[in-house]
Amino acid sequence: MAGWEAEIEPRRGSTKKKPHGIAVPMIAVDRESDKPLHRQIYDAFRAMILESRLQPGQQIPSSRALALDLRISRIPVLGAYAQLLAEGYIESRTGAGTFVTETLSQEVLSSRPAPASLSADPALDAISRVSRLLPLEGTPWFRGSGAFSVGQIAYDHFPFRVWSDLVTHHARRVSSGSMNYSDPMGSEEFREVIAVYLRTSRAVRCEASQIMVVNGSQHALDLSARVLLDPESSVWIEEPGYVFLRHVLTLSGCRLVPVPVDNEGLNVAAGLKLCPEARVTYVTPSHQYPLGATMSAARRLQLIEWARRFGGWIVEDDYDSEYRYESMPVASMQGLDPSSRVIYIGTFSKTLFPSLRIGYVVIPPALVDRFLAVRQANDLSPSHLYQAALADFIRQGHFARHVRRTRQLYAERRNALTNALGKEFGPELEILGAEAGMHLVITIPPGFSDKRISARAAQEDLWLWPLSSAYAGENVRQGFVLGFGGTKADEMPDRVRRLRMAVDRESGHLETAQSGH
Repeated sequence: MAGWEAEIEPRRGSTKKKPHGIAVPMIAVDRESDKPLHRQIYDAFRAMILESRLQPGQQIPSSRALALDLRISRIPVLGAYAQLLAEGYIESRTGAGTFVTETLSQEVLSSRPAPASLSADPALDAISRVSRLLPLEGTPWFRGSGAFSVGQIAYDHFPFRVWSDLVTHHARRVSSGSMNYSDPMGSEEFREVIAVYLRTSRAVRCEASQIMVVNGSQHALDLSARVLLDPESSVWIEEPGYVFLRHVLTLSGCRLVPVPVDNEGLNVAAGLKLCPEARVTYVTPSHQYPLGATMSAARRLQLIEWARRFGGWIVEDDYDSEYRYESMPVASMQGLDPSSRVIYIGTFSKTLFPSLRIGYVVIPPALVDRFLAVRQANDLSPSHLYQAALADFIRQGHFARHVRRTRQLYAERRNALTNALGKEFGPELEILGAEAGMHLVITIPPGFSDKRISARAAQEDLWLWPLSSAYAGENVRQGFVLGFGGTKADEMPDRVRRLRMAVDRESGHLETAQSGH
């Protein structure tokens, strides 16, 4: 057994001390138990909260401190804390730490059933360790579709008739060959079209033989992890960054190294101090997700030099680079790399529509066979019909016209959003990443809970993605990632007014809570 409490009996040969100055009842874990460690920690904290042994607003140890005191890996502690955060039992406060949520009463907490992923069903003990660490994204801001929803496009401006005609045309020309398993790399004709597009619009150095057609960028991220990583490999990720990349890497069993992001993108010097021997760096250099920074030329070259010197790989996720409003789109990092250490990922989900599920990977020549082998074991081959229709859509000029039109449209919607934010919140509001892409970020003051506000706003059809969920570590910022692609310009003032009201209600709650202490 390993245990932790405010005043714990010292082990033989150790000095009795109060760990990290945070007093909570004892947490104990049993390494011999059939119950997974993360579930033991989750159950212990949940019970203490429900039984009022931990009070609303009381601070709990950081994941690093608790793992150290329990003498276990940090991974099960992170898994337990992630589940507690997702269910609202605890909350993270910028610069302060992690606390029991103040707003949930004993009655509310007691009425919640245990989550299926952590239920007492003995069958769940016979599943993989890493699958237990993944939270099921059932939060309102993930499920919702409407005002401020991230990744939502302007469906009202998509050329449905043109697209439908092309799909119908190819569906009528179906043959036994097109109905069979296709090339696992994707249609050669379609890959040729992609290669031309990438060379001319993104300055990517590639041939069709290097391009693999995949089921969206998430599939590409998963393939890259399977090819490049072993369990316990160290990986640089952007902090904050894309939460579903973290899920992919968690499944791989690698060690995440969150590297801070500033207004020049990924801080390579900080990464070198943290872990120079990392195997892979995942980066969004053209439009960092979520903060929106463009990685400077100096940082790009520095990262490429790191890969060359240490034998590392760079995975460049170029997810929405077509949309830039103050200047021309920034060229890819891959085109700067003379050593073929960059795997380049792109998708049509943002420019066309998310359910299309077509993306691509530009693979360094030395890795093509490895990607091909893993892909064959993964899902054999992509769908033929949409590849054929999309090849024609691009070749006939529809894609370029659509991007030009939506670039202007999204600029108008972005302007409407930033103007409305300025009017409702005033000049002190911090807005990040509005120069490109289909979303921007606003921050809120310390002490506010972006997840609590987001959950309440979802009840009013406002889909705010909490900025804090983009952080892997504990030093998080509170705010919102606001998508503007799917909301009309004339609707923005009303939506932002309702957003301000949601934030004001949180402010009133904080004042009430403070006056009660």
